[in-house]
Amino acid sequence: MDTPRLQLPCPHCGATNRLPAARIDDAPNCGKCGGPLLQGQPLELGDDNFDAVVAATALPVLVDFWAPWCGPCRMMAPAFAQAGAQLQGQVLFVKVNSDDNPGLSQRFGIRSIPTLVRLQAGRETSRQSGALPAGAIVALAQRG
Repeated sequence: MDTPRLQLPCPHCGATNRLPAARIDDAPNCGKCGGPLLQGQPLELGDDNFDAVVAATALPVLVDFWAPWCGPCRMMAPAFAQAGAQLQGQVLFVKVNSDDNPGLSQRFGIRSIPTLVRLQAGRETSRQSGALPAGAIVALAQRG
């Protein structure tokens, strides 16, 4: 069976990198420029690769279920990215577009967006709906 792979754009040079999901905790670098690929930025996942990444990481995962048409989602996006940069290497920050990934939205019972779901070892440990500032996102991510 093939190892699931992610396609990650480099935030430095824009090159697309194929990364095995099992290496998500290895602080991967770009194959072209050598810069860090994740650098605390949220990882966009969907129905096709979400489970592989969550299963591969030993870190807690904080998932932002959002949609492009949602004003509060767009307003919270910079705070979510800021919290991800602050907790780089401690928590994996993930964004899931609920419109494009109905399977995940249904599985997690997403009824309103934005909704943040914290996972530890694949199990939900906490949840919060509504836009939050960066400090509240950090607190939710660190909550066990």
